[in-house]
Amino acid sequence: MLKKVFSIILIIAAIYWSFSALLPSNISSIDAPDSTFSTQRALIHLKEISKNPHYVGSPDHERVKNYLVKALQDLGLETEIQEGYILTDWGTITKPKNILARIKGLENSKALMLLSHYDSKSHASLGASDAGSGVVTILEGLRAYLHENKTPKNDLIIMFSDAEELGLNGASLFVNKQPWAQDVGLVLNFEARGSGGPSYMLMETNGGNKALISGFKAANPQYPVANSLAYSVYKKLPNDTDLTRFREDGNIEGFNFAFIDDHFDYHTALDTYERLDRNTLEHQGSYLMPLLHYFADANLNNLKSDTDDIYFNVPLFKTVTYPYSWVFPMLIIAILIFIALVFYGINKRTLNSKHIAIGFLPGIAALIINGGIGYFGWKILTTIYPQYNEILQGFTYNGTTYILAFSLLSAAICMWLYNKVYKPENTASLVVPPLFLWLVICGVIAFQLKGASFFIIPVYFGLISLFVLVRQKHPSLILMTFLLFPALLILSPFVKMFPVGLGLKTIIATTILVSLIFSLCIGVFGFYRYKNRWSYILFILAFCCFVSAHLNADFNEEHPKPNSLVYYLDMDKNEAIWTTYDKVLDPWTEAYLTDSPDENHDISKITFASKYNTNFTYSKKANIKPFKETYVDIQKDTIIGESRYLKLFISPQRVVNRMDLYADSTNVFTSFNVNGLEIEKNKAGFVFSEREYNRLFEYYVVDNKFLEIEFSVPKNQKTTFTFYDMSFDLLDNDLFRVEERPNEMIPKPFVINDAVLLKKTIVIE
Repeated sequence: MLKKVFSIILIIAAIYWSFSALLPSNISSIDAPDSTFSTQRALIHLKEISKNPHYVGSPDHERVKNYLVKALQDLGLETEIQEGYILTDWGTITKPKNILARIKGLENSKALMLLSHYDSKSHASLGASDAGSGVVTILEGLRAYLHENKTPKNDLIIMFSDAEELGLNGASLFVNKQPWAQDVGLVLNFEARGSGGPSYMLMETNGGNKALISGFKAANPQYPVANSLAYSVYKKLPNDTDLTRFREDGNIEGFNFAFIDDHFDYHTALDTYERLDRNTLEHQGSYLMPLLHYFADANLNNLKSDTDDIYFNVPLFKTVTYPYSWVFPMLIIAILIFIALVFYGINKRTLNSKHIAIGFLPGIAALIINGGIGYFGWKILTTIYPQYNEILQGFTYNGTTYILAFSLLSAAICMWLYNKVYKPENTASLVVPPLFLWLVICGVIAFQLKGASFFIIPVYFGLISLFVLVRQKHPSLILMTFLLFPALLILSPFVKMFPVGLGLKTIIATTILVSLIFSLCIGVFGFYRYKNRWSYILFILAFCCFVSAHLNADFNEEHPKPNSLVYYLDMDKNEAIWTTYDKVLDPWTEAYLTDSPDENHDISKITFASKYNTNFTYSKKANIKPFKETYVDIQKDTIIGESRYLKLFISPQRVVNRMDLYADSTNVFTSFNVNGLEIEKNKAGFVFSEREYNRLFEYYVVDNKFLEIEFSVPKNQKTTFTFYDMSFDLLDNDLFRVEERPNEMIPKPFVINDAVLLKKTIVIE
C-alpha cells in the first residue's frame, strides 16, 4: 500500500515539476550586482512606460518615445529616429518612428540586433506586457552588459520598433529602408501574447534550424522553454511578429521570446504594470543575458542551415536535440523492438493475445469519448455561458480551471474504462495496445509533423516498461513509476499550452493528450487496486473544478466584461446609429442600443479588418451630431493618353486617429501614391488589384497629418471611393455624454471601439 501511495506522490511530483521547471522561482532584487539582470530595476522603466495607452498617434506615444531615447542616452548610447511612411501586407499605412542605437564591435562582422516594439495596441491597452516587458528587458540587459566595460566582437544594434501593432510597419521600414539592415546577422525579439507564464522560444528562419538551435544550446539559458512542435505549429499559424519582416523581407534569422499565459489580458486595458507576472519578466532576462553574451562574440555569418533539428526541453537536461535524419531510424527501431517484445512475451506466455486484443477497446473508447468531450466542450460552454463569446481571444478568465477540469474528467473516463478490462494477470498485455497506438501516431508525425517527433522518446521508455513486465510478473512499482517520468515531464506542459495559446476551442487537444498520456501509464495503474474508486475520485475532482469555473463565470471588477460601442454617422444618407460588436449586451451598452436593438443594419455587412474578422452585431438609431463634412479637394485632374491622373487632398474637419479608403473591386488603379509613398505595382502593372473587402488601405494618423493621394486610372473610369474616418474619443468627445464604463467592464480589444466613425462617398465622374 505504501508503495502505491509513494507511486502516486511521484506521479504528481513529476507533473508539478514539468511546469515549475519552466520558470525562475526567484526574482532578482533592486540591489542585485550591477553586472547582472535585475527584474526590479527593469520594473522601474516599465512603470513609467505603461502609465497610459501609447498607441501610434496618441500623445503618450511621443512621451514614451522620448523616455526611451533618454534611457538609451543615459547608457551612453547615441540614438537616432528612423521615420517614414510604409505600407505592409496587412494593408496599413502609417509613419512609424523607430528608435535606433548601435554599439560598435571589434570586428567588421554581422551585427546582433536586440528588438522589441514600444507602441501599444489601440486604444485602451497600456502595453505593459505587450511589449513594454520586452523593451525594459533590453534596457536592463544592456545596462548590465555595458557595466562590464566589455567591447563585443559584433556590433550590437538596438531597435525599439514602432507600429508593430498596426502591421509590423516599423520593422518593415527598417528592413526595407535602413542601410543597417544589411549588417544584421541575428535578431533577438522579445514579445508577449498575455501577461504571464513561461516565455517560449520560437525561431524565424527561411532555412533549417540546426545552426540556430546549436547556438541557442551553446548560450545555455537557464530555463529554456522550446520545442520543435511549437516551432512547427507556429510556422503554420498566421501570427506574425516584427521578426517575420526580418525573415521574409531580409532573409535574416532570429529568435522570438514570447509568453502566452493569462491570454485574456492580451491587448486589453488589463495589460498593466501590476498584472505582469514578475517571474515572467525574470524569465525574459534569463534568456537575454546568456544569449547576448554568447551571440555578441559568435560568428553570425554562419547561421544558415539546410537541415533541421528536433528539439525539446526537459528538466535537468534543459534543451535536448537530435537531427531530423534520426526520425525514421528511431521510429523503425522502436517498431522492431515492439514487435520483438510482443513475440517474446507471447512465447514466454507473459502476454496473452486475447487480452491484448481486448486492451484496444478501452484505449479507442477513451479517445472517442474524450475526443467528443473536447470537440463539443467549448460549444457547450458558450451555449451555457454566452458571455464567454465576448472574450475574442477565446481564453476565459477561468480558463485554467477549465483545462484542469477537462484533464481530470478525461483521466477519470480512462481509469473507469480500463477498469472494465483489467485483471490481475493482464497488466503486461494491456500495455501493448497503447504502445501500438503511440507508434502509429509517431509514424504519422514522422510524415506530417516532424517537429513533434520527440514524442518517440516516451515511447522508448514505454518499451522498457513492457520489457520489464514481460520479464517480471511483479516488477518494482517505484521503478515502473520512474519510467513514466519522461512522458510526464515532456508531454504534460502541452496539456495546458495549446488551449492557453490557441483558445479553449482547442480543448480537444487537452482531452486527447491526457488520454494518450494516461495510456502510457497503464504499466503503473494496472497494479493499483480499486480503480473504480480512483475514477470516482477523479470524477468528483473534475466536478469540483467545473463548479469552481461556474462560480467564476460571471464578470466582475477583477474579471471585467469586454464590450464595445461606436457612433456611426453616414454623411451620404445623413443617418446616425449606435453600434456594437457585442453579442451579449449589458446595461452600459443598452443605454444606447436599448434592450431591443436592430440586427440588420448596413453597418453589420461592413467588415473592418481585425484579428478575428469580427462584424458589428447590433445597432440603434442615434441623433445626428453636428460634425463638419470631410473636406475633399481635387488638386489635379489630367488625362494623358489612355490614363487619367488625379491628386486628392482629404482632410476630416476634426482630430482623427485613422482613415480607411475603400473602392469597389471594379475600379482599376494603375498607380497610387499616399502621402509621398509610392505603392508598388503588381506584375500586370496594377495597384491594389487583390484587395480584401474592397479595402485599399488603413491610414493611421501621425502628427495630425492629412491624407494626400495621387493615382491614375483608365480615362473613362468612374471612380468611387468610400472613405471612413474614426477617432477613439467617444467617451471624451464634447458632443456626447457617454458615461465611463463601470469597473466591471473594459473596452473590447481587436475591434474599432469607443470610436466616432464617419462615412463619406467620394465620386469622381
